[in-house]
Amino acid sequence: MTDEQLLRYSRHILLNELGVEGQERILATHALVVGAGGLGSPAALYLASAGVGKITLVDDDSVDFTNLQRQILHTQERVGMGKAESGRLALHAINPDIAIAPLRQRLAGEELAARVAAADLVLDCTDNFATRHAINRACVRHKKPLVSGAAIRFDGQISVYDLRRDDAPCYHCLFPEAADIEEVRCAVMGVFAPLTGIIGTTQAAEALKLAAGIGDSLTGRLLLLDALRMEWRSVRFNKDPACAVCGGSQ
Repeated sequence: MTDEQLLRYSRHILLNELGVEGQERILATHALVVGAGGLGSPAALYLASAGVGKITLVDDDSVDFTNLQRQILHTQERVGMGKAESGRLALHAINPDIAIAPLRQRLAGEELAARVAAADLVLDCTDNFATRHAINRACVRHKKPLVSGAAIRFDGQISVYDLRRDDAPCYHCLFPEAADIEEVRCAVMGVFAPLTGIIGTTQAAEALKLAAGIGDSLTGRLLLLDALRMEWRSVRFNKDPACAVCGGSQ
């Protein structure tokens, strides 16, 4: 690390569990963040401030006035700009020394698989089940750790699927794609602004722990937050041997 980096990341380096070696691993990490909205905003901001060396930020949407209540990557002056590019400006304003690759597109198929394969870890900050399952399949295929979060109304959830481990469950183990799960969107149902910050920041924390190789991740645990009562619950779950996505990777 340079002298400037030693100073910038000094509060991380002071942590015995992290130190210089852990910070260097963070600096060498490439994170793929899918979604630059309510969850992706705080997640990407903390990854950038912590020194993740490369962040690929993916979002095909544009900044809307209604986003500003919670999507803290964006400003009123950038309404109408692509969220990926708006995010790049915000992240470089915090840390100009890291590489930001903005992608204004919806990833799918082999393009999604290639982006996942090129990254060290993936943060799913999207808001629909079809995309979440597609990201999960790509992460299973390429054995990449996945940090997945969701937030609607006053309810949030987060888990980690460390697919480098053969015994780790995947997203499909917990939320089978064929299950009759109600699709809800914040555009219709509403969302409490700080909730997205809490869940997105927790995603960043889990991603940084994975990058640095420290602590215990949320693999096999689903954290549920009721922000109206500010109560957390933790639910444990296991790999499904019959999972249609990861069941063969025993």
